[in-house]
This record gives sequence, structure tokens and C-alpha cells, in this order.
Amino acid sequence: MVRKIEAATRIPVPGGKLIDEHVGRVNSGDEAVSIAHMVAPPGWDEPAQTPSFTEYTVVLRGTLLVEHANGTVEVTAGQSVVTEPGEKIRYSTGPDGAEYIAVCLPAFSPDAANRI
Repeated sequence: MVRKIEAATRIPVPGGKLIDEHVGRVNSGDEAVSIAHMVAPPGWDEPAQTPSFTEYTVVLRGTLLVEHANGTVEVTAGQSVVTEPGEKIRYSTGPDGAEYIAVCLPAFSPDAANRI
């Protein structure tokens, strides 16, 4: 069945990052996948996490930094990064901030992020 989603739901988070969920547990009730548009300001960071979902991230603008066990990956506009479940990661931005799309399988939830 075709479902049109009229608008995203803004998910409140501290630190100045904006999350607009288009598909997922909050906006559409989908638990299998979440798709969100994110805008993070320059110098933003979040706590480390060991998510129980795979996250596919496409950077649209700026630079997203992904810290992991083997170092830090710098992902710039036009590039993508995939993180696997159980991997300890920490996201932050470069001096220009970042705008990106995140797709999580299964859908993101605060409990599933396992923030440290």
C-alpha cells in the first residue's frame, strides 16, 4: 500500500543538532527502518554509542567525523559511511558543520543507540 508522509517530525535533541524524521518510530510508526534529515552545527559532537542497528549516512553538506576503534573517518559532501551494529562510534562535525541523511535498519530508537 502506498503511504504519503506529509511532513517530517522534529526530534528534540540537546546540543543544537536538528533531526527531522521522515520515516521511523516517531513520525510514521515504522520499526523496520528510519530515515532522517539532520543538520548539525560547527563543532557539534555527541556521546559515544554502540548502536544495535546498521546506520547508512549520506553527507549533503559540510563534514561529518566518525570516530571508531581504528581511528576517525572524515566524511564530506557527496560521500557516505556505513556503521555496523555493536561498533563503538562517536559522531561530530568539522568547522562548517554538516547536513546529512541517516538511514537506520532497524529503525532508530534512543534505547537502540546504546549511548555511553
